[in-house]
Parts: sequence; structure tokens; C-alpha cells
Amino acid sequence: MFYIRIAFVILFLLNLKTMSQNKSKIFPYKVNEFTLSNGLKVISIPYDSKGIVAYYTVVRTGSRNEVEDGKSGFAHFFEHMMFRGTEKYSTKAYNEIVKKLGSDANAFTTDDWTCYHLVASSSALETIMDIESDRFQNLKYSVEGFKTESGAILGEYNKSYSNPIMTMFEKMQEAAFTTHTYKHTTMGFLKDIQDMPNQYEYSLQFFDRYYRPENCIVVVVGDFDQSKLELLANKYYGNWMRGNFNVEIPNEPQQTEPKFVDMKWNSKTLPMLMIGFHSPAFSDSEIDMPTMDLISQLYFSENSKLFQKLVIEEQLVEFVEGSGSDNRDPSMFIVLTRVKDKSNIEKVKEEISKTIEEIKTNPVSKEELEKVKSHLKYSFAMRMNTPDAIANTLSHYLQLTGNYESLNRVYELYEKITADDIIRIAQKYLTLNNSTTLTLTEEETK
Repeated sequence: MFYIRIAFVILFLLNLKTMSQNKSKIFPYKVNEFTLSNGLKVISIPYDSKGIVAYYTVVRTGSRNEVEDGKSGFAHFFEHMMFRGTEKYSTKAYNEIVKKLGSDANAFTTDDWTCYHLVASSSALETIMDIESDRFQNLKYSVEGFKTESGAILGEYNKSYSNPIMTMFEKMQEAAFTTHTYKHTTMGFLKDIQDMPNQYEYSLQFFDRYYRPENCIVVVVGDFDQSKLELLANKYYGNWMRGNFNVEIPNEPQQTEPKFVDMKWNSKTLPMLMIGFHSPAFSDSEIDMPTMDLISQLYFSENSKLFQKLVIEEQLVEFVEGSGSDNRDPSMFIVLTRVKDKSNIEKVKEEISKTIEEIKTNPVSKEELEKVKSHLKYSFAMRMNTPDAIANTLSHYLQLTGNYESLNRVYELYEKITADDIIRIAQKYLTLNNSTTLTLTEEETK
């Protein structure tokens, strides 16, 4: 298997070289797309993985959709509840089927989407479509089951946010956003999670709103027959009723002055510094977001001058990194570091500020810029070596725009970015009035 993967990567890299010469698309595989009458979109990619298929269901709903006060956390909640079973397949029956397939059904939730995925034998494609379509259309759970899972989510929250970095991200979002639903994390506000056991009726409403065919995309990658896939999709998903709910996400107003948050941690920890800037939404037509990606690689990666100075040479911090995420709406570009000594916090801040000013004033060399673009392209190639990896990557772009071509378009944008663009975009977003600075230090004991 190792040698097969290496051979594939070599072929992929050669293909990328040809694509670069021909100004062609970075995603080299054939993509089939069809849409059922109810609005469900099915994307399939034939891939030479004999006997194996990856099956993803993209739900274009995340914590972004949680617009009602007191009702955050439900997108993540359904990541759990979707394994609670139906009248046709109980939780036990569903798990036994998946186990017999030699598979492991799993899921994850983010700000913008929820993803359900598994990899199994392609001969079991009909079984997969049967059990997956059933739970999306016929999920059923009792009040008691709802309350049990609500308690489990509170436990997950407590475990996750015992990590200071997770809590810093939570407080960063809460401070930086005033209006948009990105103000709360994917898990939701703690007070809402604590009240969740009382929200059984609302949970039914949430499922009814968002778990509808027009809001979902099925992605199939691997060894399958296209005509059979289309027949099975109509057979198992064709009766799924289309919904009619439209959510209005509030726009975040422009930040006009810097914000500062001082956090105290009640157990042993090194000081940490997080600086956030409101950043552009994902776009496959505007260069703002792709340019911020390049800024991340050029100035905040392990190869950057800042990393070399703070981590390697002066050893003031354990790490330093800066990056944004692909989001459907404007989100945050975060610079994060862990400082070895509290007395050096201000010095580290100063070095980060110097780097940001450098981005805004000194053009990067053409050679360095091309090197980073090449790195992004070849890193992409190295990931595309299994049906699961391909399905995961394509699903990411589908949840953002609903269009798989966004993947190709955004990589075309990377190629167009110049040194002048980097300066312009940095001047637009990396400003003091657009920033939120969060400092975490250990609480002093009396």
C-alpha cells in the first residue's frame, strides 16, 4: 500500500507540473454531479481504490445558523443525536451494520457545517445509502434520550474547555464579535448547554429546519458504478421532503477601536497571547481570503523570521503561529503564542507588532512568494491519496459554496496574488482598530 501511495503522489506531482504549464485545474479527477427533484445534490468522483468507497453527507448548517438567543449549540448537538437511531434501524442495529461493514461511522461540526462520514466496501454501497438516508429522514429520539445526550454534551464542554487554548478561543470570539453568530463557538455558550435538557421541543424544530435535502450534499468517492449510484440515490433519498426555512444571519459591524481581554487561569500554565483580527470570508472570486492564507505561511509559519527569532534564536516562546480559517462569513485571523516567562509578554507583543508592520510596508520577494505558492499546491497534492481524503477535501469546499469548482477557483486565485496585494490586504485587515488582544496568565495565589 505504501508503494502504491508513493507512485500515486509521483504521478499527481507530474500531473500538477503539466497543469501549471497548461494553466489547468488543480483538482485532476472527473467529477459527476446530479440533483434530485427534492434539491439533494450528489457529487461523485470515480477513484482507483478497488473495493473501497468513501461516503460523506455534508449538512450546510453549523453554529453560524444558531440565531435565536439561548439556543446555541444545537448544530453540534445533532452531530451526537444523529446516531440515536430510527424506527427502522435502532442505535444498536445501525452500529452492528456499520461494524459488519468493517467501518466506523463518524461526524464533526464546525461554525458553518456538520459532516457525517464513513469508508467501507463498495459492495455495501446500497446498505450505506439505506442506513444513512433513513436517519436523515426518520431520526427519532425520546425526551429521556435527548436529556441523556444533553448531559453528555455538557461533559464534553467541561473536558474541552479545561484546556486554556480552547477557552482563549471561546473568549476571543465572544469579545471580538458583537452581533454575528460567530460570537459563540461551535459548542455554544455554556449557559445554553446547561439549559439544553429543557429544549426538547426546540431540538425537533431545529432538525425540521435544517436536515432537509436542499441543505445537504452527498459525496461519494472511490470504486462505484455511476448509473447504479443514481438509481440508489433516487430509491433511498427521492421521498425526502424538501423544506422551506430560510435563516437570516446578522452582519457584524466594522470594529472601530482595539479590544483587550485579560484572562486569569486558576491552575498551572505558562502565559499565552492571542491577537485576533477580523478577516475576510471565504471567496473563490476575491483575493482577500487567499492573500491572508499566504500571509500566514510567509510570516507566521515555522519557516518565518518571527518563528526563527522568538522560538529558535531568543527562545522567548514555545511556539508562535498565525492563521485564519475558511468561513462562509467574515471570521478571524488569529496569532497565538505561549510565552516562557511572564516578564517577556510585552517584548513578544512588540515583535509580533513589528512583523505586522513589516507585512504592511515591505514587499516580499518574488522568489519567496512563489515558494509559498508552490508549497500550498504540493501540500494539496500530498493529501489527495485516499478516497477519504479526497471526499473530505471536496466536502470542505462544497459546504462553503455548494460548488465543487470553488476548489479549482481558489487555487487559481493563489497564483494571481502579488507582493503588492499582500501589502494592500494587510493594510486593510491587520490594523489596531480591527484587533482584539487576549492575554492569559496564571492566577496568583494568595
